[in-house]
Amino acid sequence: MGKKGGYPGGMGGMNMNNLMKQAQRMQKQMQEDQQALEEQEFTATAGGGVVEVIITGKREVKSVVLKEEVVDPDDIEMLQDLIVAAVNEALKKVDDAQAAAMSKLSGAMGGFGGFGGLGF
Repeated sequence: MGKKGGYPGGMGGMNMNNLMKQAQRMQKQMQEDQQALEEQEFTATAGGGVVEVIITGKREVKSVVLKEEVVDPDDIEMLQDLIVAAVNEALKKVDDAQAAAMSKLSGAMGGFGGFGGLGF
């Protein structure tokens, strides 16, 4: 027979209602963080700043700005490469921001979704 207040399966004295509330708070925080991230803009440059790209947290390209000196009709390939590099860098910034938000959230919840000390 288990201890008073315990649950079969090794949950110890863990209160299931508290776990559910914690999971709901975590889900709400994740939704708020995702919405805040989607509203942010991320800027990246390439070629020493001759190409600038701005994307949203929704991964939508908002603008591409080219300095006049980068536009060379004889070297379109270089311009294309710079645009690709700037877009990829901006996307990496979105990924980094998402990872930081998740890391902050999982750290606040005590490790792996709040179950860090339970051996999951």
